[in-house]
Amino acid sequence: MLWPFNHFRRPRVPARSTIETIYGMIVTQAREPLFYRDLGVPDTVNGRFDLLLMHLWLVLRRLKSAEGGVGLSQALFDHFCIDMDDNLREMGVGDLTVPKRMQAFGEAFYGRTAAYDLALTDGDEALAQSFCKNILNGQNIDKARELAVYAREAMAVLARTNLATLTKGAWHFPAPQAARTTA
Repeated sequence: MLWPFNHFRRPRVPARSTIETIYGMIVTQAREPLFYRDLGVPDTVNGRFDLLLMHLWLVLRRLKSAEGGVGLSQALFDHFCIDMDDNLREMGVGDLTVPKRMQAFGEAFYGRTAAYDLALTDGDEALAQSFCKNILNGQNIDKARELAVYAREAMAVLARTNLATLTKGAWHFPAPQAARTTA
């Protein structure tokens, strides 16, 4: 006999290759030189981290809105955490310091994503201001506006992409220079 409600059923876990593909796309886009050369993102460890967080936020918010995307969203976030932990260890950060740094990464992620989500409800200028503060170190609001145009275009691309295509990694972020021509 099958029970109508199985509260102990484990959620379906996405394939590791799916997570690696999507995360690889995020990392690749965050490394796009045009962000650093033309859009004013500082080419530093912090600048790269902030751009990675922005792209992760874009994908996670799309996945959370898709039916069945919550498990994938969580798995993607978990992969991000593992990657950050691995990177710290590769950089020689000691075992006692890694948890403190991971906590700081978590606080940065949740703080920025909350700020970006709030800014989305307040309009494009609020999103630009949030990007200016969190990605561009409070400098160059014009570049932040271009970054906001790019983010809106990325959201539109993700919104048009169905879950099956998302999970296959068969989609692409828009080119960052597209923001420059529409800003």
